[in-house]
Amino acid sequence: MTDPLTPVLSADWGTDRAWTREVYESTGGYSALRTALRMAPDDLITLVKDSGLRGRGGAGFPTGMKWSFIPQDADTPGGGKPKYLVVNADESEPGTCKDMPLMMATPHTLIEGALIAAHAIRAETAFIYVRGEVLHVVRRLRAAAREAYEAGYAGKDVLGSGKDIDLVIHAGAGAYICGEETALLDSLEGRRGQPRLRPPFPAVEGLYACPTVVNNVESIASVPSIVRGGADWFNAFGTEKSKGYVIYSLSGHVKRPGQYEAPLGITLRELIDLGGGMREGSELKFWTPGGSSTPLLTAEHLDMPLDYESVGAAGSMLGTRALQIFDQTTSVVRCVLRWTEFYKHESCGKCTPCREGTWWLVQTLKRLDDGQGREGDIELLLDLCDNILGRSFCALGDGATSPISSAIQHFRDEFEQGMHTPSSELFPPAASTLFPQEVSA
Repeated sequence: MTDPLTPVLSADWGTDRAWTREVYESTGGYSALRTALRMAPDDLITLVKDSGLRGRGGAGFPTGMKWSFIPQDADTPGGGKPKYLVVNADESEPGTCKDMPLMMATPHTLIEGALIAAHAIRAETAFIYVRGEVLHVVRRLRAAAREAYEAGYAGKDVLGSGKDIDLVIHAGAGAYICGEETALLDSLEGRRGQPRLRPPFPAVEGLYACPTVVNNVESIASVPSIVRGGADWFNAFGTEKSKGYVIYSLSGHVKRPGQYEAPLGITLRELIDLGGGMREGSELKFWTPGGSSTPLLTAEHLDMPLDYESVGAAGSMLGTRALQIFDQTTSVVRCVLRWTEFYKHESCGKCTPCREGTWWLVQTLKRLDDGQGREGDIELLLDLCDNILGRSFCALGDGATSPISSAIQHFRDEFEQGMHTPSSELFPPAASTLFPQEVSA
């Protein structure tokens, strides 16, 4: 079989001391920054637009188009204010593990991309907002930023170009809600992380009420390779509407979980094969295409292209491409309950549908998980989901409902069994652990 992997972002992950500037420069690192600084900012934005790069953080919005929204004319609202680039490195979606390995292995890839993006939108300051619990990543990024300053890649008069670009590595306080871009901006400003009312949008009034671009780590880290290879080169990967290569996080009941970099459009069947297949005696029961906040899919979707359009047509979202694989030993009810407990805990409490709704979802799911469900509980869950979806202040509430409604759609019988039998009897937890022999010992 032809190897479908396309290691670009992950090409040097196995190289000794790949996180250092010396090693990064030996493989062409920072050559894209030199090229970009010789280009007009508008030409850089056009290049990224032509490449077809879409946001890698979940929504899939065209990156170059987002950059072009920043007002540059002093006569337009916000045009005369400072511009800011903010990199969202607050990765914390259950199942998602692509940004942290990237920043640990090759932090200079992200830093070079941030410097190029800052130049493109005419920003003099770029922030990288990192989840506070991953202190090892924060330290590695700060060490890489220090090396970039020492080499003249950041700071005053970058590489003699006359451009000033400062880098700030900011550690958050550890809140899932700060992955939402406006809550992240509030946190960055020193306030409690809660989503803002929009409009105004960040492109006009973002950080410090100034025009701001907020992009995901992988989106920004992809920029140097686009500058080096060109738009046509990047277009050669992926599908007609979903261009490029991405990192898929494969986890769960597979033999070799990990990060697999491949073009958009690869299938789950191919990725599972690359991961050594399902564990012995397993067969696929359900999976998430983009983390726990996306609707569940089943074995019937094994050969569906993993791109934005195909996954959307199947009723789910590609999201962060966190492919969590569950076999026949897993209780859907128990799994969905664990996720919902996470969303209940991480709700910022600003809006009633999410704050109260996630609490009631957990109470109802607990009854079904314990085999003490009441008549009408399934309808109650669907009604709660319906009243949260589209009515919460941000997408956290929507994400909490997606796995529940899709799980009932595909596995209603398991929820019905929760009226009389605990999930622990139907699906013993030890059987679904990755290492049951250690659990039972």
